Amino acid sequence: MKTGPFGLKTIFAIPAGVAVLSLTGLVGALLGDGVWDWIGWIGLGACVAVTIWALIARRQS
Repeated sequence: MKTGPFGLKTIFAIPAGVAVLSLTGLVGALLGDGVWDWIGWIGLGACVAVTIWALIARRQS
């Protein structure tokens, strides 16, 4: 079953991926310093970047 330009699996896979990135970033930021801080920044920063990309893409369509 296809819904619009994306399939049903893609519609649920993207939010699941964002949730995993967010959870990884939060746990990484809580675990320690050094590399864990970088994991936290990357995980949480990727979620912000995906959200901004989605908002921009929605305005252009």
